[in-house]
Amino acid sequence: MIKSEKKIKELASILDKDNNILISEAIGLVREEQPFKGAIGLLTALYDKTEDLLIRKTIEGFMNDLKDQSASKEIIIEILKPIKPATIRMLVSSCWQSGLDYSEYATDLAEIFLKGDYVTAFECLTVIEESVKLLSRGKKDDIMSIIEKNPLPVPEQKKTLTLELLSVLRR
Repeated sequence: MIKSEKKIKELASILDKDNNILISEAIGLVREEQPFKGAIGLLTALYDKTEDLLIRKTIEGFMNDLKDQSASKEIIIEILKPIKPATIRMLVSSCWQSGLDYSEYATDLAEIFLKGDYVTAFECLTVIEESVKLLSRGKKDDIMSIIEKNPLPVPEQKKTLTLELLSVLRR
């Protein structure tokens, strides 16, 4: 991913406008270019604050189609920020839909699993399950320990998911 202050400023300027057509076109252009550092953060912030379904769908499409492995770090940074649960769900969903490798972030995803609602937990389970073959036995054991020692009670609706996650990590 390249670093471009000029591109970030240009994108931020467009995203701050109240013109959904212009915003959608700008997101489309960003999809076609070589990815640049900071675009994911700007788009996540917009997704988090907008209620416009067209803009949200356009951002979801962008995130789901990411193919540059360096984007995974930016996605995780955004997920760990204090943002709305719906935004976190969208980002976690994009992790498995993009096909990028998130094994390096399996511990973060396990913690998001524990804190998130059922749908977010399910998305985290999917990403971890796709990454599990790349995790060392030690890393799997560490993640299982985090889950098993979670001080918060597991909501009834997430108990089956939690058991499934532990099963996936035991493999």
